[in-house]
Amino acid sequence: QVQLLESGGDWVQPGGSLTLSCSASGFSFPNYAMSWVRQTPEKGLEWVARIGRTGEPTIYPDAVEGRFTISRDNANSTLTLQLDSLKTEDTAIYYCAKDRHPFKEPGAFGVDSWGKGTPVTVSS
Repeated sequence: QVQLLESGGDWVQPGGSLTLSCSASGFSFPNYAMSWVRQTPEKGLEWVARIGRTGEPTIYPDAVEGRFTISRDNANSTLTLQLDSLKTEDTAIYYCAKDRHPFKEPGAFGVDSWGKGTPVTVSS
């Protein structure tokens, strides 16, 4: 049974930083590309980072490029998202997500599992 457990969400002032973590179990973590997605009532679901099985490639949308960094530790089945230079519009519930099929490029066939999320609030 796939389990994804996010942690690290918090309240932070604009310009601040946070590190989100995701602990994965129930599947062969090194075989799957992974993603971080976020959800707000206004924008719905929005992907913010993708990473290949070995740590490359990493892919970001323009909204977070240069501010967010995704990484993974295959030995410990852990996915990380470093959030820097946070903006109020980054406020959201953040989820880690597993790609649907193993041994594929990140996001090629979408995701099929995600955790319960961790909340990030950016405000002054």
